[in-house]
Amino acid sequence: MKKSIALAGVTMLAGSVLVATATSSSAAPTPPVTPPSQAQAVERADDLIEAAPAAVEAAPGETYSVYRTKIDADGSAHVRYTRQYRGLRVYGGDFVVHTRPGGAYNGTSVGLHDPLTLSATPTIAAAAAEKAAKARFEGRVNTAEAPELFVDASTGTGRLAWETVVSGWAADGQTPSRLHVISDARTGAFIGEFDDIETVAGTGASVYSGTVAVDTTQSGSTYSMIDPSHGNGRTCDMNNGTSTCTTFTDADNAWGTGATSNRQSAAVDAHFGAAKTFDYFKNVHGRNGIFGNGTGVPSRVHYGNAYVNAFWDGSQMTYGDGSGNSRPLVSLDVAGHEMSHGVTENVVSGGLTYSGESGGLNEASSDIFGTMVEFYADTAADPGDYQVGEKININGNGTPLRYMYNPTLDGKGHGCWSTSTNTVDVHYSSGVGNHFFFNLAEGTGATAYGTSPVCGSAPAVTGIGRDKAAAIWYRALDAYFTSNTRYVNTSNPSNTARAYTLRAATDLYGSCSTEYRTVQAAWTAVNVAGSDSTCSTGNDFAVSVNPASAAVNPGSSVTATVSTAVTGGSAQTVALTASGLPSGATASFSPASVTAGGTSTLTIATTAATAPGTYPVTVNGAGASATRTATFTLTVNGSGGGSCTGTNATDVTIPDNTTVTSAITVSGCARNASSAGKVEVHIVHPYVGDLAVALVAPDGSVYTLRSRSGGSADNIDATYTANLSTEAANGTWRLRVQDAASADTGYLNSWTLTL
Repeated sequence: MKKSIALAGVTMLAGSVLVATATSSSAAPTPPVTPPSQAQAVERADDLIEAAPAAVEAAPGETYSVYRTKIDADGSAHVRYTRQYRGLRVYGGDFVVHTRPGGAYNGTSVGLHDPLTLSATPTIAAAAAEKAAKARFEGRVNTAEAPELFVDASTGTGRLAWETVVSGWAADGQTPSRLHVISDARTGAFIGEFDDIETVAGTGASVYSGTVAVDTTQSGSTYSMIDPSHGNGRTCDMNNGTSTCTTFTDADNAWGTGATSNRQSAAVDAHFGAAKTFDYFKNVHGRNGIFGNGTGVPSRVHYGNAYVNAFWDGSQMTYGDGSGNSRPLVSLDVAGHEMSHGVTENVVSGGLTYSGESGGLNEASSDIFGTMVEFYADTAADPGDYQVGEKININGNGTPLRYMYNPTLDGKGHGCWSTSTNTVDVHYSSGVGNHFFFNLAEGTGATAYGTSPVCGSAPAVTGIGRDKAAAIWYRALDAYFTSNTRYVNTSNPSNTARAYTLRAATDLYGSCSTEYRTVQAAWTAVNVAGSDSTCSTGNDFAVSVNPASAAVNPGSSVTATVSTAVTGGSAQTVALTASGLPSGATASFSPASVTAGGTSTLTIATTAATAPGTYPVTVNGAGASATRTATFTLTVNGSGGGSCTGTNATDVTIPDNTTVTSAITVSGCARNASSAGKVEVHIVHPYVGDLAVALVAPDGSVYTLRSRSGGSADNIDATYTANLSTEAANGTWRLRVQDAASADTGYLNSWTLTL
């Protein structure tokens, strides 16, 4: 989508339409809203830009392209755009248009301070910019791309600039480098630089995580470190070189010994770390892997000779073996940290600029999520903590890379914001964000994980727990951050991490909730002030549902408890409704309305005709002052002969050399599965010898049903018997189909599971 903004629109309509109006306290409850499609959300955002271009600091001669669209369960939408000015890319010109359920304007996230007004004609030649960029490269230059003329708005104010990308090897001779050098196209002055390479500064016995389960792929009698459960991410051996990488293979699917002398041991750590990072973002934040598309991450281990680093290059992870090739940098939090750079790059247009305060926020995001991955994995050998890289001993004295509870302990980190924070290395400016997150999660003062000091005379903070803190940070990154968001921005105070995390806390927990006020206090404790909106003294409430998900067989019903809580002012009457139900399902509440602070029982009843699938059901609580929502995930099992049987009839395409899965969730079968479980499979495929078929139990156990047999025969229409008696019947079962060859493709038509 590209759309031009005319000058007349800028001058005539600026600020006149996109004004949020307060709802009268006597207004009728807001009816349930059907979430828009992505196309509808974009169309609404486009219309709002045309109606009031000043809301995005628009200028004549600009066009905008949609980068990403996010739609919340309640129908709110967030459409990210990139900006072009007179045909030139605008770095730092990205923005987000936010709309409420129903399409009403709900603000913007904008990096620019003012509309762009600059000449698009350079006075410095491209050749001069390229020569200057090469001179700044420290190491061996291989290539330099032709300089690109663009508008640098990373500071919020636009200037014409050249960007030259110089590629080669860093001064150590082993770290690849893609250095972006920015210079003023009118004066030739150096503006800044950043590197694309972001560094750290079966069962398997790993080096750091103990004995862990790893998912691998079998072909004949050989197992390969290719993970079919996590987007076919592979782990390979660089053999202490910098070019060729060989996928790890094994004959018995028992990998490594836990000793660094066994090359598989470090590979187990890397493979396990990639899987746990994938699972963390998918299961906790609803993001389908690092890239958001289900694709796995390649991991390269044993890189270089005595290479004391690890890095993310935009598409894959690379780990060195450390000093003397004896301490591989493959610990869980390092893996989670580096792959989280990939999340940031793919969520925010252009990523968070890797310099200054925005670069500090980039690094803090990776430290935060790397730490949360460590807590999520919960291994006995490497339990969660708030030290980053404590296992890899990169400093050689047993100290970690960074201390989130007190970033100054490393001797360089900034634990409190100051005017110099924007000028230090991003691994040190990250300390402000890390310290904030620790305070938000665990509080200040003495904690189980370390003592967190406050900055200046700031009041002490009582934490809200790391899960809530991580939810707020991810929401802010996902929906609000722009590429040049900072800690402090006096020219544009709305484009700050404080402002955006407060919006995220409002979205998740309510305006002026305990969580909102704790975000305020945690930023204040690291010397980051803000021009926050005054907390309303009016009435407000929050809605939650427990459990947050359940499965049901067609024709049966499920129940959950809906709780309400007063988050501001006095209690009010809250009317409860539900939207997003599948056809044939109905929802009832007992009672249908409660006084804020009370609870109600939600019952969702289905009919025999309700289609199998997973449905996000929005629970709406309508009060006199506002409507608050919560999401309940309803899974309708496949139809079949009783609660211990399910069918999934949704077609799943099986491309060449790819593994796919299809799920059936079983509930109401309160026993173990049968010793003669039946799996009926129907696959359309012209060469079944390409296919390996397996049943994956809820606990991850794999039961091989078919392993590339049948040669050139067409299709699979068969019922397999498996001894499943050690498995609990209830849970999500998956049929896994791997196409292990090229040339022929097909699809999974349906499958039925009888336990």
